[in-house]
Amino acid sequence: MERRTLLRGLAVGAVAAPAATLLGTAAARAAGSYYVATAEQVSNRILVFDKSKAFSNANVHWSFAAGGGSWSNLSDVKFRETSAQGWIALMTASGGRVGIVNVTGKKHTGTGDLSWTAAPGGNPHAIERIPTNGSVVVASSAGHLTVYAPSSVSRLGSLAKVQTVGLPGAHGVLWDPTTKLLWAIGKGVVKGYTVHGSHRSTRLAYSGKHVNLGSDNLGHDLQPDYSNRNRMLCTATHGTYEISTAGGKVSVRKASSETRVKALCRHSSGETVSVRADNKGARTWGSPTVRLSKSPDRTRSGAEFYKVRIWSARYE
Repeated sequence: MERRTLLRGLAVGAVAAPAATLLGTAAARAAGSYYVATAEQVSNRILVFDKSKAFSNANVHWSFAAGGGSWSNLSDVKFRETSAQGWIALMTASGGRVGIVNVTGKKHTGTGDLSWTAAPGGNPHAIERIPTNGSVVVASSAGHLTVYAPSSVSRLGSLAKVQTVGLPGAHGVLWDPTTKLLWAIGKGVVKGYTVHGSHRSTRLAYSGKHVNLGSDNLGHDLQPDYSNRNRMLCTATHGTYEISTAGGKVSVRKASSETRVKALCRHSSGETVSVRADNKGARTWGSPTVRLSKSPDRTRSGAEFYKVRIWSARYE
């Protein structure tokens, strides 16, 4: 059986678990039981946990250790499925680096396992992969998106910089298969971009579709809502928001006025997972606690979580 076929069959609720065979995970779980991935900046690791268990070292399901230097302060992680490599993890670090590592080969990985890495500059905050095209887009908070395109879609190491697109305050990127747009969040706006060309001719172009969040409202996180394929979730200075793309129209609704929310996701069961900065310690933008709306919160002593993600390769 091909690895991709096997992985698709190992579901966690509505979310596939790529390392199920490798790591001995149960083949199926009840709805609402799933894994979450965290960007933890004190140990500077991507740590994946079963959300129903303590966030302890013994319960780490998968990890990536970034070390320090230009890999300091991990700021984003996404999981995507490829034809050639199976599941991969795409990661950014505020220290300046971005990279990709294979998920299905090892339980604990590090920079020596990277298939590709680059330095887009400007405090990289988010990363996304365009399916079938194989290109990668990075959002840097200094105000730009960087497009990396492959000479061969099946070779991650062939990615090279082909375009820079200005977007003040760029903090998040997300590919939406329903609208076939790459969405990016920046200062006061979420904009949709079309993807043109293939291989090294790949380019982004503004689609004309966007929603305004307010000129003084710095966008932060942008994620899918796994309970509704026509909705994205975003966080910004003044609150959290739901963006609807139903019927080809784009609109935004303020969901809450809660500030300092650094990450917000919604599982297919309807449970939300989030991190809210606690304004304490050396990393005021982090928190030792991952919040769950329908389950007990999970706190890891001494940790500073910055981002949290649903452990899934799905785009929506």
